[in-house]
Amino acid sequence: MKLNADLTQRAVVNSNHVEWVASPAPGVWRKPLERDGDEVARLTSIVRYDPGCAFPEHEHGGGEEFFVLEGTFEDEFGAYPAGTFVKNPVGTKHSPKSAEGCTILVKLRHMRAEDQAPVVIDTNKAEWRQGLVPGLKVMPLDSFETRHTALVKWAPETYFNMHRHMGGEEIFVLEGVFSDEYGDYPAGTWIRSPHASAHTPFSKPGCTILVRTGHLIDQ
Repeated sequence: MKLNADLTQRAVVNSNHVEWVASPAPGVWRKPLERDGDEVARLTSIVRYDPGCAFPEHEHGGGEEFFVLEGTFEDEFGAYPAGTFVKNPVGTKHSPKSAEGCTILVKLRHMRAEDQAPVVIDTNKAEWRQGLVPGLKVMPLDSFETRHTALVKWAPETYFNMHRHMGGEEIFVLEGVFSDEYGDYPAGTWIRSPHASAHTPFSKPGCTILVRTGHLIDQ
């Protein structure tokens, strides 16, 4: 299956308008945003676990990152409340579940095999840093070579400079409304901007976004 699979093309999906699709595991549902492959695929999706449901043990052949949007996600290594960022490197495996139910944003099979540093960050407790312009705060989550993942918080009426995405950029809007010259993107919107694309972003009401950069050039 291919969905927004061409990484050289810009893609925008408002997940609020995407229907839930059943996964192979009962009570586990998906909203696909990007997919290249069948059940084993390079994939970006929102996944919902109904209370008490689980997914079979599986190995992360190309690595996994997820951000807990709601509820508490669990596996044999811990419990991860809303706001937790987790990176599971290539070759790791786990048996996910959720006693209370949860919703997570998941990205699969996009990592370099050399990137073997696991990451678990509760962003509710981590510190924000001052961004490059007034009104912008940044919380770094992960970096490997030219690839970077971070939360970025925009105060109302914050405007950023025009910049070019060398290696591409991927955004998921967690809160508020993110904007650029191409449109307005409310919470729940996923945006992929390809290598060497450019834009001038801003936020009039304020927003919080999850951002990945530099990872679209060599896939």
